[in-house]
Amino acid sequence: MERIGLFIDGANVYAAAKRLGWNFDHRKILEHFASLGQLYNAYYYTAVPVSIDDKQKRFIDALTYMGYTVRTKTLKESTDDHGDTHRHANLDIEIVTDLLSTVDRYDTAVLLTGDGDFERPAEVLRARGKRVVVASIPEMTSYELRNAADEYVDFKDIRAQVERPGYRLPSEGREGLRPELTRPFYMTAADTDER
Repeated sequence: MERIGLFIDGANVYAAAKRLGWNFDHRKILEHFASLGQLYNAYYYTAVPVSIDDKQKRFIDALTYMGYTVRTKTLKESTDDHGDTHRHANLDIEIVTDLLSTVDRYDTAVLLTGDGDFERPAEVLRARGKRVVVASIPEMTSYELRNAADEYVDFKDIRAQVERPGYRLPSEGREGLRPELTRPFYMTAADTDER
């Protein structure tokens, strides 16, 4: 039976949910991708504020209870020249480290992200005989990552299997935007919106 490793870029999935206007049920995501074979492990990567609030703690606890291995990184704040504060965290290194350090434990790596930074790790995995599945939405998936994967799954195509019913997130309301403000079908880099 094919062994599956599931790697979820939490910020990317959250940004996709905002665009789609519906939220994911993380238990259903686990069940859906586990149905492809035998699930080796499921990793979930997310940024957390310095002072973690109760809602975020409950979310992380729930993911852990479901069976995810949760990797967190503290959000860093920086102020630009205009005095605007920006929060950011990047868990790419953690994802790549887990992808490569556990490579002997899975046959297929399922990456829930559209971030083009994972193009080269996907190529390395395929060179080592691993199958790579990328799942995201087209407008947030880099062409290079999609090209490097063996298979691409559009979240819209698996909505019935992974949606959290009755729980909606506001979409970005693409209607009425000027053409120059809309994103192309493929992007060279995915959104980096953080939670």
